[in-house]
Amino acid sequence: MFSYFEKLVDAFPPVREDSPPSSLGRFIWHYARPVWPLLLLYALGTTLISVAEVSLFGFLGSIVDWLSTRSRETFLQEEGWRLALIAGVVLVALPILTFLSSLISFQAIFGNFPMRFRWSVHNWLLGQSLGFFQDEFAGRISTKLMQTALAVRETVMKSIGVMLYVAVYFTGIVVLIAAADWRLVLPFVAWLGLYVLMLRHFIPRLMLVASDQAGARAAMTGRIVDAYANIGTVKLFAHTEREAVHARRSMEEFLTTVHGQARLINLFFSTLYALNSLLLFSVGAIGIWLWTANSLSVGAIAVGLGLVLRLNGMSQWIMWEVSELFENIGTIRDGIATFTLPVALTDASDAKALAVPQGEVVFERVGFSYGKAAPHRAAGPVIEDFTLRIRPGEKIGLVGRSGAGKSTLLNLLLRFYDVETGRILIDGQDIAGVTQNSLRSAIGVVTQDTSLLHRTIGENILYGRPDASEADLRHAVERAEASGFIAGLADSSGRRGLDAEVGERGVKLSGGQRQRIAIARVMLKDAPILLLDEATSALDSEVEAAIAENLYRLMEGKTVIAVAHRLSTIAALDRLVVIDQGRILEEGTHADLIARGGLYASLWARQAGGFLADGDDADASGASERRAAE
Repeated sequence: MFSYFEKLVDAFPPVREDSPPSSLGRFIWHYARPVWPLLLLYALGTTLISVAEVSLFGFLGSIVDWLSTRSRETFLQEEGWRLALIAGVVLVALPILTFLSSLISFQAIFGNFPMRFRWSVHNWLLGQSLGFFQDEFAGRISTKLMQTALAVRETVMKSIGVMLYVAVYFTGIVVLIAAADWRLVLPFVAWLGLYVLMLRHFIPRLMLVASDQAGARAAMTGRIVDAYANIGTVKLFAHTEREAVHARRSMEEFLTTVHGQARLINLFFSTLYALNSLLLFSVGAIGIWLWTANSLSVGAIAVGLGLVLRLNGMSQWIMWEVSELFENIGTIRDGIATFTLPVALTDASDAKALAVPQGEVVFERVGFSYGKAAPHRAAGPVIEDFTLRIRPGEKIGLVGRSGAGKSTLLNLLLRFYDVETGRILIDGQDIAGVTQNSLRSAIGVVTQDTSLLHRTIGENILYGRPDASEADLRHAVERAEASGFIAGLADSSGRRGLDAEVGERGVKLSGGQRQRIAIARVMLKDAPILLLDEATSALDSEVEAAIAENLYRLMEGKTVIAVAHRLSTIAALDRLVVIDQGRILEEGTHADLIARGGLYASLWARQAGGFLADGDDADASGASERRAAE
């Protein structure tokens, strides 16, 4: 039975590409709509339970009257069937209703609803551009995802529960009390009016505090995760105390919102307690007055006082539920600000899969600046009127000082950013008109900053081609000269070799080991276009020489674009293109460029040991290039 209800909601539906609505109500409904039949059943169950519970107070008043007026000898004969009805409600109806309602709320909704939210939003976020993730802490985004999922569920469930309880209970109270004497209803009506005014005063203030608190919590978590994720850098610069202070500032900001919330809750609770005390006194006083005037029975007084005590507990429950409700609403609003940002890079409505029969790449009058596409980067043009044709199977090297635009060209080819002017063609197809997945599937990339997933060595390499065979996997490892060190790897769980986990971002491996795994991954992918962005920068000369032959073998039959500051690694390519300030300065073979005596010849001379000073960048650039050469 439990399993049946747990399967009523599909926690992992087919991926939807709809953009989440930006308004609060529509955002909540967007994710609650798939489970609305179950929410309706939950509401019905809550209503029936509330009616049954209120009816018990009516039974209580009747029992008091029966006990005070009936004869002990004939009591069971006269009221036996009514007592049996009460027993049926208490022993059968209420437990069954509660159990069925719990099956809906706990088995069907409790876990599946937030998981469905996480699944849908996670898939939506994966479609965001690279710039989106560069603008946000990864820990902050993941925290918002977890918090908002629970907040949406709690907002929906608490709204149904609180609203129905209030409506059913208060309606039941008015009906029961009015049946005895309408004057006894007056304190309840006055209490409700004051209670509403109190909620209107405190709830908006609690909502504002909750919204600030959600943002402060996410910022605090983001700072802590940032320190943990970069713990190597923290310890390298001996800044553990500095990071503690950095985190403490965000913790203090969060604690300030907690204190503000606690003050409001204290005033809220104290005011409510005083209001409930006034209601108890008023109902008791009016009840006794009416009894002395022979206008009210003892049972009616018992019902009135019982309902007051029930309201006392329920009003406090409502206070906490409403406070949490609006705290959750604040969390949702904070999440909406992140999750409803439009996707910067989308496929065209008529986008087709890229076909790469030859591998020709053409940059046609391309212009680009980071000002609009990535506000976190320095503004100003990076690439201007750039035109370059790379023939099928040609291997070219991009050369230039840091900041010349080499890596930006690779990012544009991968469509991590869209060009502002011009276009980029692969075999005559504008990459803006093909699907991003097909584009990136046709391109193999090895970058300088190699990032590995917190999974096993084998899974990281298979990321290049998940359906590859075990033989293909091991062949790629051997070609990348990685089999030696992989065989000796072991993780904390005792797994070894390809089954060993690499740690977050591959922190358990050296830079050279990470890079060889990345090279094995792209070898396994075997894409027709290959991009090498400082692909061997983390390798020592001996290891670099060992895998150079395999890298060149990997290049066979592919169109290759390589970026390297160590010019010896690309000197043998078919053509070298020297870039400066986003424009082509010179191009040709290594021998041609040396003979020309331009920028390339100057850079080569420095790396060859001459370190010839150059008036343009004798200080900063020269120092960095000398370090690279060393």
